[in-house]
Amino acid sequence: MAFSQVKPLFLALLILCMSILVSCHSRHFTPPIVTRLTDLFPHVSINNSFYKGFGVSNIQLTGNGFMATLSLDKASGSGLVSKNKYQYGFFSASIKLPSGLSPGVVVAFYLSNADVYPHNHDEIDIELLGHDKRNDWAFQTNIYANGSVSTGREEKFYLWFDPTEQHHQYSILWNSHHIVFLVDNIPVREFPRNNMEMSGCISSNPTGSVCSKSNPSSLDPVDGQEFAKLSNQQVVAMDWARRKLMFYSYCKDLPRFKVLPPECK
Repeated sequence: MAFSQVKPLFLALLILCMSILVSCHSRHFTPPIVTRLTDLFPHVSINNSFYKGFGVSNIQLTGNGFMATLSLDKASGSGLVSKNKYQYGFFSASIKLPSGLSPGVVVAFYLSNADVYPHNHDEIDIELLGHDKRNDWAFQTNIYANGSVSTGREEKFYLWFDPTEQHHQYSILWNSHHIVFLVDNIPVREFPRNNMEMSGCISSNPTGSVCSKSNPSSLDPVDGQEFAKLSNQQVVAMDWARRKLMFYSYCKDLPRFKVLPPECK
């Protein structure tokens, strides 16, 4: 799997309604202790860093522009879209999901370049799938690469907490070494670089052909050695999450794929 070009992606947080099948689970676990990556980077203001992409009347900013409430009605969902485009980084959203039944609701936090390549775009997705009387909220990750929007690479997980009681961190680390999906700083999925081709920085112009990077440091999510590979602590935590909480992986879906994608082998 490869990102065929260095294409800048925008960041979005959406709430939508669609039909997706998940599974039921009522177990709660105590997660392993890991380094809190979310404490290593500064927070950004929603008011300064995002614009209201759609469903404007369903978005309310609070906390001096650092928090937002996104709602869904019969007419429209709602979504925030980043003002900048990115070609690497650590992206995290602190999200509290709505309580009560929410069948068909999807809360999505993702990177995409669909604005430039609408029919063959790349995406790095986190989706939180709503629950009904039989199904709990579920955490889904997905990657579309090299414009392969017809072939999803989904993996689905139970959560080890009630995501409606308080805010939890849902994060994506994307650099030239790997893509890592994290929940409350616990890695749950990793795509090593040997499955993809990518590099970059914050895009400094609309085409993304020229990039600039200032003040590189040990905490740079691309160049910093802390982010080149998972620590032993993180590897143990990811193994815990995948053994106890993953209930679907495209790599095990033999009826779906006549030939499994190469990264599954």
